[in-house]
Amino acid sequence: MRVLLVEDNDRLAALLTTGLRRAGWTTDVVDSLDAAVAACQANRFDAVLLDRGLPDGDGLDLLRTLRGAEAQPAILVMTARGALPERIEGLNRGADDYLVKPVALEELVARLNAAVRRMRGGGRGPVRVGRLEYDPVSRAVLIAGVPFDPPPRERMLLEHLLQAAPRPVTKEALEERLNSFERSIGSNAVEVYIHRLRKRVEGMQAGVSIETVRGVGYRLRATD
Repeated sequence: MRVLLVEDNDRLAALLTTGLRRAGWTTDVVDSLDAAVAACQANRFDAVLLDRGLPDGDGLDLLRTLRGAEAQPAILVMTARGALPERIEGLNRGADDYLVKPVALEELVARLNAAVRRMRGGGRGPVRVGRLEYDPVSRAVLIAGVPFDPPPRERMLLEHLLQAAPRPVTKEALEERLNSFERSIGSNAVEVYIHRLRKRVEGMQAGVSIETVRGVGYRLRATD
């Protein structure tokens, strides 16, 4: 999943980015309202993590723009402004959650996952393809009951393929998942990571294949 972090404290942004990426989130970082608007116009995010004290205004001013988007992300405000009237204002203006700094990374990840789950309607049960099983709530992946934890970018692709199965996912959609502002991917990155993921699931005898759909992208299919 992909999150836009709107934070002008470089040190905090770097720490959060590292932690969120380890938790499986593709994390893009901007440090102003203007940059956040441009990012949301150019990309689709599952969530936005928003500071209030930004150089060009209050982060809450971004809420109206985000809530007017066709594909709305989950929006979490994370700020040092923690007085009760400020928390109420943030929630009333459209935030899905309001966190007061400092926040433990584990709690932040849990709240991000919960907010995205609510935006998607919640309640969806595990996804099963072949011997693969994916829990969209905990984001756990099992193969025949055994935990399967590939590297973050391969996991990102696998989650996207699992959520779409048996429908194909376009190469462009997978590239969007892999991209970040700080480490843009090469032109053949999707092919490279799909190749690695194929070898990994085949080695685990997952009972699935990752098929190339010519002119479209890739599809996850059960083989037995």
